[in-house]
Order: sequence, then structure tokens, then C-alpha cells
Amino acid sequence: MTIFLAIVIGAAFGFVLDRTGATNPNKIVKMLNLKDLHLAKTILMAIGVGSVLMFAGQMTGLVDVGHMSVKTAYVGVFVGGLIMGFGWAFSGFCPGTSVTAAASGRKDALFFIAGGLLGAAAYMISYASIEGTFLMDKIMGGKVTLGTIPGAKYEGITALQGDLVGIALGVVMIIVAFILPDRLVGGDAPAGAVSAE
Repeated sequence: MTIFLAIVIGAAFGFVLDRTGATNPNKIVKMLNLKDLHLAKTILMAIGVGSVLMFAGQMTGLVDVGHMSVKTAYVGVFVGGLIMGFGWAFSGFCPGTSVTAAASGRKDALFFIAGGLLGAAAYMISYASIEGTFLMDKIMGGKVTLGTIPGAKYEGITALQGDLVGIALGVVMIIVAFILPDRLVGGDAPAGAVSAE
């Protein structure tokens, strides 16, 4: 049943990614160039609503805090994020959107996926040589959250109640999604114009 649910949820998520334009590299590049922020607004809204629902669910007991997973923060994660961000901006794909784009028939996504697999292989091969370097130094103790969450096994870097911090950040993202203009750069097309892409 778990595998079936994973397939159904994954397919639904991929469908939403495709319908919002996240599988179109042109839309991604326009978003990163601040020329079309519709996708950014969608991402902010999704994260905001998800954050509010998850943390409110934890506060009310509807969501088990034991399901919360916080990954260890390393210097290398920050460096890797910069590398991935560059690749995302350069190609218009990220790991999730590339798989969805390939499933929807985009052949260029297959090259991105192949590059990602080669990068993962290069990381595995080189891991022994970087394991003892500064790249593996933990940031702020590693597995930490912004606030303390009752029942969670992670420490908060502040004494604030973590669930309330999560809800507040989610609300801020929702507000930003509503007030963010459609573009910050360029004005050659009128607001609300439909692109042929």
C-alpha cells in the first residue's frame, strides 16, 4: 500500500509540476531572471500552505511530530546548493522537474538527468577525499530547527515555539505570493498577457 500511495502522490505531484509550468525550462529561466514570477508565486504559495498545514497539524495532534525529518546542515550542503542552483539556472531544470519533464516527453530533460547521475557518481567516487575537510563541518550543530518543537528530537536555535515559527513563516510566504508582482524586470508585455510558449 505504501508503494501504491507513493506512486499516486508522485504522479499527482508531477502533474501539478507540469501544469504550473515548472517543467518548462523557459519559464524557469524567466522566473530566475525576474521576468515572469508566476511560477515563483506558485512555489511560495505551495510552501506557505504546506507549512501552515503541517505545523498547525502538529500543534493539534493531527500530524505526528515523529514524521518530521530534519537533515544535518553541513558546509558542503551549502556549497552543493550553490552548484545545484547554478545548474538549475543554466539548464532550467532541477532534479524533480527534470524527471517530470522527461515523463511529459521533453528529450532535453534526459540529458539533464544523465548529467545529474554522473554528478552523483562523481560525488560517490570523491567522497573519501572530502570526508575529512571543512565541507563536512556541521553548521550550528547540524540537525537544528529555528524554534523548539515539543516532542521532536531536534534542538531549536531559539527558544521560540517551533510550530508557531513555522506557521508564521508559512503565512509570510502566502502574503508574499499575493503581493509579488508578475514581473520585476522588463515591461515589454502587458500584465496578464498570454505567452505562446
